[in-house]
Amino acid sequence: MNNWIFRPYFNLKADRKLSTMDQATYVSGFHDNEAVAKMPYNVLGNTGLTVSALSLGASSFGSVFRSTDDSESVRVLETAIRSGVNLVDVAPWYGHGKAESVLGKGLVNIPRSSYYLTTKVGRYQPEPEAMFDFRAERVISSVDESLHRLGLDFVDVIQVHDMEFAPSLDLIINETLPALQKVKDAGKARFIGITGYPLENFRTVLTKSQVKIDTVLTYCRGCMNDNSLQGYMPFFKERGVGVINASAIGMGLLSSRGPAAWHPATPDIKTTCADAAMYCQNEGVDISRLALKFTVDQPGIATTLVSTASVENMKKNLESTWTPLTQKERTVLDTVMDKYMKPLHNRNWEGIEVANYWKQINELKSPST
Repeated sequence: MNNWIFRPYFNLKADRKLSTMDQATYVSGFHDNEAVAKMPYNVLGNTGLTVSALSLGASSFGSVFRSTDDSESVRVLETAIRSGVNLVDVAPWYGHGKAESVLGKGLVNIPRSSYYLTTKVGRYQPEPEAMFDFRAERVISSVDESLHRLGLDFVDVIQVHDMEFAPSLDLIINETLPALQKVKDAGKARFIGITGYPLENFRTVLTKSQVKIDTVLTYCRGCMNDNSLQGYMPFFKERGVGVINASAIGMGLLSSRGPAAWHPATPDIKTTCADAAMYCQNEGVDISRLALKFTVDQPGIATTLVSTASVENMKKNLESTWTPLTQKERTVLDTVMDKYMKPLHNRNWEGIEVANYWKQINELKSPST
C-alpha cells in the first residue's frame, strides 16, 4: 500500500485558532502552536496541497555555499518544520548527494505527515560531462538513490532539474517526463514538477507534454529586481499549476554582503542592486528583509524557498515572514523600487549559464591541440 494515500488530520486544541489551511500537516504535540498560527499558507495549484508561504530549500545542507555543520543543519530543519514550514526542497545536485543525506538524518525524528518533500532528477556532478543526464534510465535510478538517501518511501513532488540544460526540450518532453510518470505510477512520487530559470520554457513544456505537470519551480524571477514571473501567472493558473519560487534575494544580489563572484548577473544588475543595498543600509533598513517580504507577498506564488544552514538565519527568515513591514520599511521599499529596480525593466541573465555550459562541453569534445 502506498503510505502517502493516508495523510492524517490531527484534532487541534480548543484554544488553538489555526486556519483550516494548515491542518493537513499540523501534528499536535510536535508543532510550535504560536509559530504555526502566524504562518501564511497557500494552495499549490491543483495538487490539493496547502503549503507554507515560506519553505525550506535544503541546498545549504550540502555545503554548497560554505562549510556547514550537519548537526546545525538538522536543527534548522526541525526549527523550520516545528514553526509551520511544511515544504522542504532538495536535489541530488546539492553537495552531490550530501544535502539529501543530511536531510534524511534530520527527517528521522520528524513526523512524515508534518511536511511535504520535493526533490529532483537530471543534475548531478560538478564536472561538465557528468553534470546533466535527463535519460529515462538515469531518471529512474536517480529517484531510487534519492529515496535511499532521504530514508523515505516516496516524495511529494519529483521535479526535472534545470531543464534548460538539456540538449533539447524534446528530450524532457519525450523521455524525462514519461520516466517520471512511471515513478509516480510506482507510488514513489505523488506529483510531477519542472524547474528552471528561463520562464518561456515552462510554457513550451506545459503546452507540449503528454504527462500531467503539477508544479513549476523557478528562481530569481519573482524578485524586486526581476519580477517577470508575474507575467506568467495567468498561464499557470489556467493550467492549474502550482508555483514554487526560490531565492527572494536574487542569490545574494539583494543583500548587504552582495553576490558571490560566480554570480551570473550582468555588471549593470549587480551595480544597481549594490546601490540599492547601500541606500537601505544608510536608512537603517535590511534590504534582504524587504526582498523576502516583497516576494512572499506576490500574488500567485504558493511558496518561496529560503536556504540556510544557520538556525539564527532560519529564525530571522521566519520572523520576516510573520512580521509586517514598518511604515519606514514600506517607504524605503517604495523608494528602492522606483529609483533602482523599476528602471532595470526585469533585466536578467538568461542564456549566459547555458552558453557557458555548452562551451565547456564542446571544448571537451574538441581534439586537443
